Amino acid sequence: MIPRLVIAGTSSGAGKTTVASGLLGALCARGVRATGFKVGPDFIDPGYHALASGRPGRNLDAFLSGPELVAPLFRHGSAGAEVAIVEGVMGLYDGASGRGELASTAHVAKLLDAPVVLVVDAAAMARSVAAIVHGYATFDPEVRVAGVILNRVGSEFHTAILEEALAPLGIPVLGSLTRNADVEAPERHLGLVPVDERVAKAKGALASLAAHVAAGCDLEGLLALARTAPDTPGEAWAPPAREAADPRRPRIAVAKGRAFSFHYAENLEALEAAGAELVAFDPLHDEALPEGTGALLLAGGFPEVFGAELGANAALRADVGAFARSGGPVLAECGGLLYLAKELDGHPMCDVVPATARMTGRLQLGYREATAPSDHPVFPAGTTLRGHEFHYSATDPVAGEAPAWRLRARGTERAEGFVVGGVHASYLHTHWAATPEVAGRLVAAAAAREVAA
Repeated sequence: MIPRLVIAGTSSGAGKTTVASGLLGALCARGVRATGFKVGPDFIDPGYHALASGRPGRNLDAFLSGPELVAPLFRHGSAGAEVAIVEGVMGLYDGASGRGELASTAHVAKLLDAPVVLVVDAAAMARSVAAIVHGYATFDPEVRVAGVILNRVGSEFHTAILEEALAPLGIPVLGSLTRNADVEAPERHLGLVPVDERVAKAKGALASLAAHVAAGCDLEGLLALARTAPDTPGEAWAPPAREAADPRRPRIAVAKGRAFSFHYAENLEALEAAGAELVAFDPLHDEALPEGTGALLLAGGFPEVFGAELGANAALRADVGAFARSGGPVLAECGGLLYLAKELDGHPMCDVVPATARMTGRLQLGYREATAPSDHPVFPAGTTLRGHEFHYSATDPVAGEAPAWRLRARGTERAEGFVVGGVHASYLHTHWAATPEVAGRLVAAAAAREVAA
């Protein structure tokens, strides 16, 4: 494995994304080939990592992929880079509810044998910072908290007080960042606004952030710490290549753009390795699906923010509806489900699944164990996998006569989503690294569609 650091926080909101994205930008500005990862199922933070580094942002999730794939996925995603910055999730020791350390930042740090830099929001703190850092550093002796970055400090005098308090711990302070409104990204109901919705402004903000981190952090010290991570050998994850000799590549249309930006890089790589030609389209602007579409992938995003614009694109809605009703294979996750509904907050959608969708004030969040109760070409009845839900919207009804999944979490079970002909639509986000056969089945369904056409 290459040199690496885990950027952890004392809690959500401590400034992990600020530090990780700024550090990636600052290192790349110095000619260091840096790459970024995010612990957990997040789609938004990896977009900022990608913009800062010029490389795909990736996820390391010990629940979705299983602990055994964390290191192989890291090796795959860090190929060609000189250093990796792994941004944590929530607080350092927060993981899947009721499952101990599973999927926590600490768990991933141990799986990668990586040193941890703890980001502390010190805005309203003085000597107490030592108690907090001491607690995080000693809670699990197998986690190596090897540095601290102080965030939102008020002044040089404030920094001096904090450093004096931390000195007896022997854990170096590798950065002190003052409050700076110029480097803050806008937020809304599911966190930061995605990069795809504000590319130009995000580039400017990241440039400012990189300069802010370069001025306030010891970049050489951080690189030196990253190089203390042992070079542990092992296999890299790779999606299985197609076995067929048929040179044709079935076309899979992939919804992208401002409204549909939630994609795991490995899912798309698995589709290409299985033989697909991926063709992007933007439901906000394109009036028809790409020519020769054999299957349709509608991933997550924020269609609720663009309901009026999506509704106004009647030509594409009709084309998607016609494709789905003719039996075309469609996979839709979360935002894709909303787009396939009859309507979303009163705006007309594709009218493919028999449900209406609306925004609510209730967050549905968490990891799920899923079983497919209904037959579908990609998810045959009995298929099991793990996924994640994160949404404020709801559909009425929540499931059709043929549900997409039966979801289990914390001792409860419920039906969710819709299987209608070739359409599989649900709220569940899935990462296919541990189940690459999903990609193979979708490619096979697309190829069958093309042959039938």
